[in-house]
Amino acid sequence: MKSFIALALIATSLFAGALADEEYCQNSVITACSSSTFSGETNSICNARFAGIDQIEPEVQAYINSQLTKSYEYLLLATHFNSYQKNRPGFQKLYQGLSDRSFDDTIALIKQITRRGGIVDFNTRHESAASVSTQRQTLEVDELQSLALALDNEKQLATGATHVHTRASHSQQHDPELAHYIEENFLGKQADTVRKLSGYANDLAKLMKVPDPSLSVYLFDEYLQKQ
Repeated sequence: MKSFIALALIATSLFAGALADEEYCQNSVITACSSSTFSGETNSICNARFAGIDQIEPEVQAYINSQLTKSYEYLLLATHFNSYQKNRPGFQKLYQGLSDRSFDDTIALIKQITRRGGIVDFNTRHESAASVSTQRQTLEVDELQSLALALDNEKQLATGATHVHTRASHSQQHDPELAHYIEENFLGKQADTVRKLSGYANDLAKLMKVPDPSLSVYLFDEYLQKQ
């Protein structure tokens, strides 16, 4: 009996020694979290980072940048079609809605990454396999060209969301929580938008196969106003 107790005590001390060597918040909570000079750096042990956030954070940052860029591009398109020269309230409504959605998605992603202990830094350019080129064509385009541009944008955003989801699911240190978040909030929504815009582009292209397509474009704009 005594030998059993002795062995148990030895095992307990060894386990405690192993724990002491681990990096746990409790080991440095007094010096790290209660210090008056503590500034909250991400290399502190007392943070909200876990799983694969360290590897995936640059990918999410790149996707945030893409969403914000698309939001401003859609806003410029909406302004273009809201001018007195173009006067296309239906197209203005479409692109204003896409701009607001991309901006809301940007804010949601910022909240998600900071909730997981990350930092969003717009002064640092993060590149990834899904990053899009910063070289853009002019946004002063006609109605059909604008739909093609919007469709390309949405495919790029869908590819970006898929890339982040793949990295979160299949990287060496995967992050199931982040993968679930992207799947629930972005993948399905992006697929629906790509389908809708591809339908719009094909319908308008068919309507414009007439000598004077001005009436067709006007009626299509009226249709967009009702959506």
